[in-house]
Amino acid sequence: MDRPRPTSRARNLRAVELMRNRKRLAAALLLSALPLSIGTAQSASPQEDSSILLTVFLRHDQSKTLDEIQTHLKRTGFQEKFPPPGIQVVSWYVMMGIGQVVTLRVPADKLRDLNLSIERGAWGAYRTEFYPTYDYKPVWEAERAAKKPSVRQ
Repeated sequence: MDRPRPTSRARNLRAVELMRNRKRLAAALLLSALPLSIGTAQSASPQEDSSILLTVFLRHDQSKTLDEIQTHLKRTGFQEKFPPPGIQVVSWYVMMGIGQVVTLRVPADKLRDLNLSIERGAWGAYRTEFYPTYDYKPVWEAERAAKKPSVRQ
């Protein structure tokens, strides 16, 4: 007995649900990692840096033109509010078709200020995503150097 094929609407609904589940999983994984990085920052000695790296995706609202996005950002004062004082911009890239990707060094006590600057300025122009980040390059370089054969003379 043949099973009826799902309609395109049913397939679309299933695809949307799968995407939501993937986003929920990704959010859960990110949130589970955040307490570890915050806990590490809080347990650090006073001489150590207690900041974290945070990568922010500012995804363009593609229902708006670039002029509309820029008008919104000017109206909200986003350029003046972001990033707030005490937060360092480590890198800022434009990704074609995505928007902007900004990596920030954020002291733990400035996280709320950062959140408010984005909520009050970027929302309406961008969809935002946040990813705790760390610098892997020194680890990679050390591992690579350790794997090089020693040169004997």
